[in-house]
Amino acid sequence: MPVVKVLELLAESPNGFDDAVRQAVAEAGKTVRGIRSVYVSEFQATVENDKIQNYRVNVKISFILERS
Repeated sequence: MPVVKVLELLAESPNGFDDAVRQAVAEAGKTVRGIRSVYVSEFQATVENDKIQNYRVNVKISFILERS
């Protein structure tokens, strides 16, 4: 039976929430193998002069631990 680990990450993008999620997964993929899912638990945005500047997400990325 596999054991699943969950990482919680914060990511940001000026191009939208979807892009912020993609960046979080891409960054985690640089050091983690076997990513199975991403759960977006929170959305935020920074605003300047009545315009959104950056989209932020808090995500939980799950992956299966490898056995040695």
